[in-house]
Amino acid sequence: MEHRTVGELMTRDVIHVRPEMPFKEIVKTLAENDVTAVPVVDAGGRPMGVVSEADLLRKSADQTDQSGLMPVPPLEAWERAKAEGARAEELMSAPAVCARQEWNVVEAARLMEVQNVKRLPVVDETDKLVGIVSRRDLLRIFLRHDDAIRDEIKRDVLDRTLGLAPSGVSVEVCEGQVTLSGSVEARSLVPVIERLCRSVDGVVSVAEHLRYETDDTRSATFGT
Repeated sequence: MEHRTVGELMTRDVIHVRPEMPFKEIVKTLAENDVTAVPVVDAGGRPMGVVSEADLLRKSADQTDQSGLMPVPPLEAWERAKAEGARAEELMSAPAVCARQEWNVVEAARLMEVQNVKRLPVVDETDKLVGIVSRRDLLRIFLRHDDAIRDEIKRDVLDRTLGLAPSGVSVEVCEGQVTLSGSVEARSLVPVIERLCRSVDGVVSVAEHLRYETDDTRSATFGT
């Protein structure tokens, strides 16, 4: 049982810019390619940072509201420096938070969450840009067909990992929602099966209605 990798989900034909590209050219690049952000790469093809629409909009946020009707908190010093920037290297968010091709979906999603970013440039072993993966790309795992999810659970979770008889546990999948029914030998297997099923790419939820023959979770009692 393996998660899909960043290399399988990423966009390989990456629109990128050089650090010296001027503000208006960046805006034009975003508009012409229908993207919301681009990596900024050095002469060796290594990501230096990412410049996004949010970075560019600081230019407008720093403008004075002549009407005086919108009391907006003043920008912090670092935000003002970006707002006054004119080139990609002055506007970008840096350093670039990058992923590797061999990472799985879980690793990439956790890094996005921790770093509060919407996309990750993907680099090879020499740190050169080879792709970009976005939140939307990671969400593609939830487009997997129900049949593919069910087959993976039966084959990789129940058979290969746990060695359970195919007839023991029934697996139904509808819109990514897994329902387990049937019987297993020990009660301790139930949470293990549920946890492993939740880890399968494309699973939205797991509902288990499993019976067990032996309750092996009870502490042993001793006579006095």
